[in-house]
Amino acid sequence: MNNTGIIYGINGPVIYLKGNTGFKMSEMVYVGEQHLVGEVIALTRDTTTIQVFEETTGLKPGETVTATGDAISVTLGPGILDNIFDGIERPLSEIAKESGKYITRGVNVSSLNTTKLWDVHMTVKPGQEVLGGTVIAETQETPMILHKSMVPPSTHGTVSWVAPDGQYTVLDPIVKVTLDDGTETELKLAQKWPIRIARPTLKRYPASEPLITGQRILDTMFPIAKGGTAAVPGGFGTGKTMTQHQIAKWSNADIIIYIGCGERGNEMTQVLEEFSELVDPRTGNPLMNRTALIANTSNMPVAAREASIYTGLTLAEYYRDMGYDVAIMADSTSRWAEALRELSGRLEEMPAEEGFPAYLASRLSAFYERAGMMQNLNGSEGSVSIIGAVSPQGGDFSEPVTMNTKRFVRCFWGLDKALAYARHFPAIHWLTSYSEYLTDLAPWYKDNVNKNFIDMRNQLMGILNQESSLMEIVKLIGSDVLPDDQKLILDIARVIRLGFLQQNAFHKDDTCVPMEKQYKMMEIILYLYKKAKVLVTMGMPMSVLKEDTIFEKVISIKYDVPNDKLDMFEDYRRAIDEFYDNVLKKNG
Repeated sequence: MNNTGIIYGINGPVIYLKGNTGFKMSEMVYVGEQHLVGEVIALTRDTTTIQVFEETTGLKPGETVTATGDAISVTLGPGILDNIFDGIERPLSEIAKESGKYITRGVNVSSLNTTKLWDVHMTVKPGQEVLGGTVIAETQETPMILHKSMVPPSTHGTVSWVAPDGQYTVLDPIVKVTLDDGTETELKLAQKWPIRIARPTLKRYPASEPLITGQRILDTMFPIAKGGTAAVPGGFGTGKTMTQHQIAKWSNADIIIYIGCGERGNEMTQVLEEFSELVDPRTGNPLMNRTALIANTSNMPVAAREASIYTGLTLAEYYRDMGYDVAIMADSTSRWAEALRELSGRLEEMPAEEGFPAYLASRLSAFYERAGMMQNLNGSEGSVSIIGAVSPQGGDFSEPVTMNTKRFVRCFWGLDKALAYARHFPAIHWLTSYSEYLTDLAPWYKDNVNKNFIDMRNQLMGILNQESSLMEIVKLIGSDVLPDDQKLILDIARVIRLGFLQQNAFHKDDTCVPMEKQYKMMEIILYLYKKAKVLVTMGMPMSVLKEDTIFEKVISIKYDVPNDKLDMFEDYRRAIDEFYDNVLKKNG
């Protein structure tokens, strides 16, 4: 018999029950006649406080709240990919069938399709000892992803019965296990897991391999490791969502979990439409075949927005346990923090900086801490990388969400309004951004790209930093007064900015650039700098050097050299040598 309680008070998404209800902390409950989904968030001897994940309009004191006995959980099994869920893992397509265009309250749909038959291949035999994480069956979930159904983490015993290979739904028993205490349990394709508890692993590995995104400013200048964390802060219109789209499309992660947390409805629609049309560059299949979307728009209840982040994380950890590399795009953690602030205000908790709750930092750290490259319980290796967008009001990076996020992520890609308005995309500013993964990833770049890679990257950053210092002088007295060696720094920095850091998402070759081409582009830019510097040292004025079109030619490499014809870089090296010889001849 499930415990029940009577509603005593209602404050937005927060409701109060009087008396000792027998409910448990973090337990999922059904509220009122419409069975709205809620969660217990505070308990005293006399009062139970519940947050409701749906609109509470029309709810009144005296209605009944029923406990379910379980924590807020997600159903994990085949059918998650190529699907769009709300913040508590209800598929929007099923909700649309039941309630039309608008989500009605209390709508009760299964997270996964319970009638679809999956072709299942069993991987265990009777008499075999199984532990948490042991793969018991394999299902081809999409053309790209082999779904591995696993023993739940806390289960340990001996297989007593295995169903034959064949077609099963997610609720059909496929394996029976005799537990250590002698009882028998049935295992199915689907299992449940509470969203606020991280799935266990055996070991966490240090960062050693980059998440390759095809975006030069990320891969070369500020890389993120597989299993790493990154923040993408920026004001309105600076390109946070587009940066995440590019990473979702082109990164070498196996699976993408995109969480639209409190985003504008039209923006979320654009994501859904775009993703369903995109073709995966690696396989030619639709990108949705390896993507799950969680859509939680800004007009949905705030409590569900707070839960959506954890829902996405749990789905990602489940696929990591199968041995996949998963990338989470959380857009945006600021809206999630705002949901925390609203709920905290309704609970009359003591506010901290800018009204955010005092536990904002610990919630952010707990979220980012669930990323990592792990050894799973079954011995496989997988990773969860988290890329969280932050939307500071007015683009102010000193506000609490950005500052606290900065403490817990090792990669910071600061978007700049001035760059965005100048149509320089991605608008990631090279002076405010940083990556703490550079030293960890240096051995990988040395072994897989070139031993000089990090050294060349540092030279480019050095030139950009010198340009920044020189621009202070230029703003005051103009560039004419600078000596020629400093004028050269400005011109080479321009080549780096326009030819390397700026990238065109709509150009077939420039939208995603392989690491080898990124390295060769750096090499050519630095070769031009080296040759021009020799000429300037000989006393050649910059005005003479700029009569040649070589600077513009190097800028347009990104468009003129196709990604599959990298031998063309030799032509540019020869062109630089010709430029050098010509200047000497004319002015020798």
